[in-house]
Amino acid sequence: MQKLITFLFLLIFAISPAQKNSSQINSIDFQRVQAHLRIKPEQKIITGTMNYEFDVLQPVDTLFIDGRKMDFSEVSVNGNPVEFFKKDDGIYILHDFRIAKAEKLELSYSAKPESGMYFINWEYPDLDSNEKQVWTQGQGKYTSSWMPSFDDLREKAEFDLQVDFPPGFEVIANGVLQKSQKIGDSLVRWQFDMEKPMSSYLLALAAGKFQKNELKSSTGDEIQLYFKPEDSAKVEPTYRHSVQIFDFLEKETGIPYPWQNYKQIPVQDFLYAGMENTGTTIFSNNLMTDFMGYKDRNYVNVNAHELAHQWFGNLVTAENGNHHWLHEGFATYFALLAEREIFGEDYFYFRLYETAEQLKDLSDRGKGESLLKANASSLTYYQKGAWALHILKEKIGQEAFRKGIKNYLEKYSFQNVTTDNFISEMEMASGMDLSLFVKDWLEQSAFKAEEALDSLKKSEFMTDYLELAALREIPLDQKYDLLKSALSFPVNDYMGQEAVNQLAGNQSAQALELYKLAFDTENIFVRQAIAISMREIPQKLKRNYETLLNDESYLTQEAALFTLWNQFPEDRSKYLEQTKGRIGFFEKNIRMLWLTLSLVTPDFEPDLTPQYYNELAGYTQPWNPFQIRENAFGYQYQIAALNENSLQSLVLGTQHHTYSFRNYCRQLVKKLLSEESFRQELQSLLQTMNEEDTRYLRSQISG
Repeated sequence: MQKLITFLFLLIFAISPAQKNSSQINSIDFQRVQAHLRIKPEQKIITGTMNYEFDVLQPVDTLFIDGRKMDFSEVSVNGNPVEFFKKDDGIYILHDFRIAKAEKLELSYSAKPESGMYFINWEYPDLDSNEKQVWTQGQGKYTSSWMPSFDDLREKAEFDLQVDFPPGFEVIANGVLQKSQKIGDSLVRWQFDMEKPMSSYLLALAAGKFQKNELKSSTGDEIQLYFKPEDSAKVEPTYRHSVQIFDFLEKETGIPYPWQNYKQIPVQDFLYAGMENTGTTIFSNNLMTDFMGYKDRNYVNVNAHELAHQWFGNLVTAENGNHHWLHEGFATYFALLAEREIFGEDYFYFRLYETAEQLKDLSDRGKGESLLKANASSLTYYQKGAWALHILKEKIGQEAFRKGIKNYLEKYSFQNVTTDNFISEMEMASGMDLSLFVKDWLEQSAFKAEEALDSLKKSEFMTDYLELAALREIPLDQKYDLLKSALSFPVNDYMGQEAVNQLAGNQSAQALELYKLAFDTENIFVRQAIAISMREIPQKLKRNYETLLNDESYLTQEAALFTLWNQFPEDRSKYLEQTKGRIGFFEKNIRMLWLTLSLVTPDFEPDLTPQYYNELAGYTQPWNPFQIRENAFGYQYQIAALNENSLQSLVLGTQHHTYSFRNYCRQLVKKLLSEESFRQELQSLLQTMNEEDTRYLRSQISG
């Protein structure tokens, strides 16, 4: 018997993961998963007991569950211990599985996740618990890093989680919170119930010092909006229009919201803008904004995009990566439709125009991609996918499009689909042959720029805008009247910005007249265009430009402060005094610029220089959100003020879990190593920091 088990074990390991999943999906159908998890955040460990209920569709002798670098024990089928083997990718259960319903598998496990579950700031025992969080990110098949589950999108099951976590924190997961209760003095048990099946990459868990506001949609769905206590003033502007978006998507899809409730949780150092876990969107807390920041950078698009995924991706899931546009293209397009309801037609068409320009550029460089290509770029899946749906709606008409969408969602609810399934529903709804559309917009790698342009020109606003944009290379005296018209009341945001951008670098009398007109529009976006595009301020416009420091826009204030400080040295102290105490966005864009300018303005508050330096350096510390750290590193580098603590934090950043920040830190380390003074300081850190944290630094020094 042992020889047979060993033979089966070797045979199993000869099978690739793809073969393994493809074979099992036809033999085993998991129905329900109950997980009792215990999270030890200080040790960054998770342990648990898993109960799986499944149907055996065909006789098999091996069952596989994904679980990355986990330890397993107490494995039983229907209450009886069974043989099992583990590998880095999961656990293999060896048993004579015969056709049956409601079979039971139970196992215990422990893991120290290297990805998928992230423990924020628990390594700093003296840090306020308000700065400590745990959150998960499963997209990319990483749920199996923290819970034995299924990397195959086609395996859908109902997941019920029970989570033990230290007291004093709010724990959030998919489904309805049935109860939470203290277990002794050191734990609180949180119990969540789901009613419908989903792919396990959509499992979510978050824990932190959160509070919440509760709203209801017009159809009675419960919407829970989470936030950190210190962000209470940001709740309304951040979550603005949430109910309107929810109501719009229910109406536009024709399908009621498919899950029990909807939660949104902002977390620190998230990998992306947001993630559409089933009923439980986790998003980056740098999108939390106040009333002023909302004008420049808000959460509305991400809010609508992740909510649209609750239908497109969560309710109906692509069978594999070749059809990923069925998630991202749909969420992008329906989010844009929701934004049109909020911001209007001009906004809608201008966003389409911007993405068309990006897609045309990609295509012109020979890098266009088919929407049906596995591992295509985000630009392809998101924006080309949205454009394909926009063209499809125009081709078959809004009524047929809505009918087809509704039928598609109804027919394939809680199932997996291919692009052919979607096209079939749209053909039946419209009575049209869509083979040419499929060839041109789904299969072809090139972007159909001419067709996109024809679509844009159906908007009178876009026709006017494109005519104005076509004047960019025309001398000012030949387009003066047209630019003046664009800057005359009532000024359009986009037309006004375009007119201002065409004035950049021009200081003629005509240009000055138009600039004055632009200043007088009192349009925040037109004035913002002046702040960003005008690098040299004409003396005649100095007073006008100084008024930008008081505009209700953090982008405008930041650009204006730097330009004024740079051009008028005699007034530097005045500008610094005027903007003292301003913070700006989440990453403190105005505050850090102000600190930097103060440090390099010798006659401005010299007694406070050490205090300002310490504040700027303090923002680099590793417990701060990476957006703040990155901004501080950049400013410190520019004024050659990186100290030992900052350099140590920078080295830690080279191992950060967020790719964009990790890459930034690595590039800066490479740059510093090319400068002898910094190279010596970085080399000295090898003696004081551990080997894991300095892995990248060592590779660059030895290389």
